Amino acid sequence: METEGGITVRRALELPGLRAGLPEVLTCADRLDRTVRWVHAGEAPNIPALLKGGELLLSTGLGLGSRPADQRAYVRKLADRGIAALVVELGPRFERLPTAIVEAARTAGLPLVQLHREVPFVAVTEEIHTEIVNGHYALLQRAEEVHRRCTQAVLGGGGVPQVLGILADFAANPVFLETPDGRLLFAAGAGPVGADPLQVWEGLRGDRAAREAPPAGALVVEVPGGGLGAGSVRARLVLLAVSGPLVTVHRMAAERAAGILAVVLMQARQEDEVAARGRGDFLTDLAEGRIASEDAPAQAGVLGFRPGGDPLLPVVMRLAPESAPSGSWALLARAVTEELAAVGAPVLVGVRPVEGRVPLLLALRPGTTRAALGDRVATALRAGAGRAGLERAGDRTPVVVVVGAAGGWAAAGAGLRHAAEAATAAQGLGERPWYDARSLDIDLLLWRLRDHPDLASFVDRAIGPLREHDRTSRPALLPTLEAYLAHAGRKAEAARDLHLNRQTLYNRLARIGELLGTDLDDPQAVLALSLALRARRHTR
Repeated sequence: METEGGITVRRALELPGLRAGLPEVLTCADRLDRTVRWVHAGEAPNIPALLKGGELLLSTGLGLGSRPADQRAYVRKLADRGIAALVVELGPRFERLPTAIVEAARTAGLPLVQLHREVPFVAVTEEIHTEIVNGHYALLQRAEEVHRRCTQAVLGGGGVPQVLGILADFAANPVFLETPDGRLLFAAGAGPVGADPLQVWEGLRGDRAAREAPPAGALVVEVPGGGLGAGSVRARLVLLAVSGPLVTVHRMAAERAAGILAVVLMQARQEDEVAARGRGDFLTDLAEGRIASEDAPAQAGVLGFRPGGDPLLPVVMRLAPESAPSGSWALLARAVTEELAAVGAPVLVGVRPVEGRVPLLLALRPGTTRAALGDRVATALRAGAGRAGLERAGDRTPVVVVVGAAGGWAAAGAGLRHAAEAATAAQGLGERPWYDARSLDIDLLLWRLRDHPDLASFVDRAIGPLREHDRTSRPALLPTLEAYLAHAGRKAEAARDLHLNRQTLYNRLARIGELLGTDLDDPQAVLALSLALRARRHTR
C-alpha cells in the first residue's frame, strides 16, 4: 500500500532550503517520488544503525570514510535501512563525490544527491519538517471530512449502507462490512468498469480460504465491539484495491468510519433487542393470561402481526442457558426473523432471555398442514440459531423446538404456555427437528414432579438395581433396556439399533429381568420401566 503524509524527495529538492544548494541528482533520478518521512543530519560512521527508514539524510561526507570499501559498505547499510535519499554537501571533505559512493548508491537503488553550495542544515530540516507536518494535517482534514459526512448521514436517519457508501466514494474502491469470520454483511461502491460490489467480493473473498487472509492490497479495519468486552471485534471493514491504490488517508478515513459504524451497530442491536423483547413480553403475557383473547388481535396488529382469520400455530424454541450469552439475543432475533421470512406466513417473533426462549405465533394458511409448517419453521429457527452462533454443525444441539396445537386467539395463550413448558421438559431428549407439544405431556408431568421425593423413590425402586450394575459392571444394561422399550419390545429392531446379534440381546434382556426381578413381557412392568427411564432425567 502506498504511503501518504510525508513529501517526496523531488518536492524536498524543490524547496528553497535545498534548492539554494544547487542540488545535482547523481543516481536513481527515477526514484525521486519516494516519500520522505523525516529529515536527519549526521556524520557518525554508525549512523545507519540509528535510522528507521524513510529519512532524508543530510551529510557533509565526514562519516562516509576514506577507503572505497568503507564508502561502499556505508552506502549499502543506508540502503538496507530504507532511507529515502542521501544528500551530501560538497566542501572541505569532497569536491566531488567519489566513484565508489556513486556506484554503490546506483547498485543499491538509493537516490544520491550532491549539493554544490553550502546550506544551513537546520533551516533545511525545519523547512522539510514543516512540509511534512502540513501534509499530515491535510490528510487529517480529508479524513475528518469523511467523518463529518458519515456523522451527518447517521444523524439524518441513515445507517450502515450510507456510511459505507460515503467511504466507498472517498476511496473510489468497493467497501465491505464483514463479520469477524469473514461473512458478508453489507457492500458499497463499484468495482472495475462498474462491476457490482457483490461480484467483486465473491471473486476475491468467496471461498473460506480467501476469508482467512485479506486479499493483496486490501485495507482491513476492525469495528470495535463496544459493550461486548475489551478488545472484542463486532465486524471489520475491508477495502479492496480493485479500481485504484489504497493509501494512508483511506486508512485514516476507514478508522473514523469504523468508530461511527460501531455506534450504529450497537444502536441497531439495542433497538432490535428492545423490539424483540417487547414482542416476547406480549406473547408471554398472552400465554399467562394477562391479555384477554378479545384484546390480543389489536395489540398484535400494533406489533405488525395480522393473521386475518387463519388459525394460529404457537411455537417455542428453547436454548440451553449456557449457549446464549446476553449479547447474542439481538442477533438471534434478527437472524430468526430473516429466516422465517421464507416460510411465507405472517409471523410474530419475540425473545425471552431470562427463560432462554424464543416464542412465536404463525398463521396457518389454507392448504398448509401443521406438520409441513412445523418442518419449515423448525428449519428456519435452527438456521437462525446457527447464524447467531448458537448451534453449530458437529455440536450436540442446544436447541429444542416445540410446536403447539393450532387454534384461534382464544386458544393461542394456552398453546404458547403448553409449548413453553413442554420445551423445558424436553431438554436432554434425543435430537429431533421439532417436537409435538402433545407428545411431551408425560415428560411434562414428570418434569413438574421433579422435586417430589416420591418420584425419586419410584425411579430408584424401578431401575435402581440396573443403575447400580452399570456403575460397577460392563456391559452397561440401561442402554439395552432403553432401546428395547423404544422399539416397543420388538427384539429384532432393538438388536439392529444396538448393533448386537439377537442371542446377545436375549442374554442381556434375561440379565435385566433377573436384576430387576420383573418380567419384561408384562405390560404393567413395561409401563413402569418406561416411566422410570423418562423420569430419570428429571431426578438426577
